[in-house]
This record gives sequence, C-alpha cells and structure tokens, in this order.
Amino acid sequence: MESTPHLQLMLSRYAVVQGMQVAQTAACNRLHSIGRRLVRWLLMTQDRVDSELLPITHDFLATMLGTDRPSVTVAAGVLQKKKLIEYTRGAVKIVNRKKLEGSACECYGITQQYNGELGLK
Repeated sequence: MESTPHLQLMLSRYAVVQGMQVAQTAACNRLHSIGRRLVRWLLMTQDRVDSELLPITHDFLATMLGTDRPSVTVAAGVLQKKKLIEYTRGAVKIVNRKKLEGSACECYGITQQYNGELGLK
C-alpha cells in the first residue's frame, strides 16, 4: 500500500468512521429511548440506500435496535401518527425527513458531522 497513499488514506478514514460509529451506537443504545434510536437508524439507513422506501420489517428493526418487535411497533406508530413515516408490512417509507431529523437524538448529527469532516457521505 505504500505505492497507493490515496487508498491507504481512504482505508484509514473508513476504519476511523467505523470505530466511531460503533462507539456512538453503543452510547446511543445505552442512553436513548427506542423511539429516538429508531429515528437515528432510519435516517442512517436512508442515507446509505438513497430511497424514501426502506424494505425492512419490525422484526429486523428490533434486532438492529436490540429490543423486541412490540417496542418497535409502538415507536413506529408514534412516528406514523406524527406523519413522519408510513409503514406497511415489510416496508417503512420516510414521509418527512426534515421533521424526522428533528426527532433524532444527537447521535445522528454527531455521526453525520464526523462523516462530513472525513469527506464521507
């Protein structure tokens, strides 16, 4: 990799971001409610797939958030009543991203800021 310093730099940035995201997620899981963690997870997922429609189930979200499906259903129901998301069997659609971002815990903003500083999406 000595002959490819740009590749080495990008791999180093990626490793730093991954480590930071693991630490931030651990703190988020400990400190924030399921609802706020769900919002963070939905926003981060949409950032990566670049689509309003996320083909995911409540069971999958429960696994990702370290909780049970009924808790995800309740949290998603609150977001749907606020008209931030719509969900159907096997899919979640982000309806109002701007307001959804306002419902996220600070962990989402911290992660986004760090990604931006490193030149990553």
